[in-house]
Amino acid sequence: MNVEGVKARTAAIIGEVSHAVVGKDDVLRQVVATLLAGGHVLFVDNPGLAKTLIARSFARVLGLNFRRIQFTPDLLPGDITGSHVFDRDTSQFVLAPGPIFANVVLADEINRATPKTQSALLEAMQELQVSVAGDTRPLPRPFAVLATQNPIEYEGTFPLPEAQLDRFMIRLAVGYPTNAEEIEILRRRAARHDDEVNLTPITDAKEIIEMRAAVETVIVDDGLHAYIVDLVTKTRTHPNIYVGASPRGSLALLKLSRAWAAIQGRDFVIPDDVKRFAIPALAHRMILKPEFWSRHASTDAVVQAVLDSTAVPKVS
Repeated sequence: MNVEGVKARTAAIIGEVSHAVVGKDDVLRQVVATLLAGGHVLFVDNPGLAKTLIARSFARVLGLNFRRIQFTPDLLPGDITGSHVFDRDTSQFVLAPGPIFANVVLADEINRATPKTQSALLEAMQELQVSVAGDTRPLPRPFAVLATQNPIEYEGTFPLPEAQLDRFMIRLAVGYPTNAEEIEILRRRAARHDDEVNLTPITDAKEIIEMRAAVETVIVDDGLHAYIVDLVTKTRTHPNIYVGASPRGSLALLKLSRAWAAIQGRDFVIPDDVKRFAIPALAHRMILKPEFWSRHASTDAVVQAVLDSTAVPKVS
């Protein structure tokens, strides 16, 4: 598998997922880039905008195992990771794996669970393993968490800990469809006579791992390394920001830029690749100073200001 192969397979994947998700090709490409970069996605948007549909469709088209976890206030960590149960045949306690043991895990309305339960995902997202009462098990490869969060309801919710937000490689909003796209959604539903969309698997876990290996061959100029660090460093010194992006943010920009270049069929990164992911990769890793909350300031605007004020390097 080379970058040309990554480009071709990505086009086929997006084409198949688009049978279920109408008019969101750019969002779908960003999700594919995140999966190829080995990251996790946090969708923050209003209800009914196909966040769950995107996760299910990708799992189907990629030929991966899929599990959905509905986060609620009474959800316990063991409901995610699994727990030890007594096996009468062997007279021993054995681990009954939870739904986290899948290739694609949808954490639906993740902020409705308590921080203790949310933290059950931390080890899985970072170390790709789960520890239960001293029993450590590796997760299947590839592994990705796609989480959803409703930004308009706060009653009965718990803010995600900063440590967990930092483990999401990218934060995305799906957005409302245009009138033409919504008409197409209705037309397709009426034509197929069913809510379910039959999608055909395009690839499998083995090939996705090969695609990830091809992404690792993409060349990044030293000037772009410095550009990424300049962007992230400026988020830490911006007057509106209390806590800036961490080095994990720098790594996220690097990985996403390489994946995006491969999706375009290039074996090298250009500055526009970095710019494309600056806001979705960095904004959710930053904390505004309290005095700027009342002014309706946003971390997205801060990242955009940093982009505008940072010189773009010339790369060979």
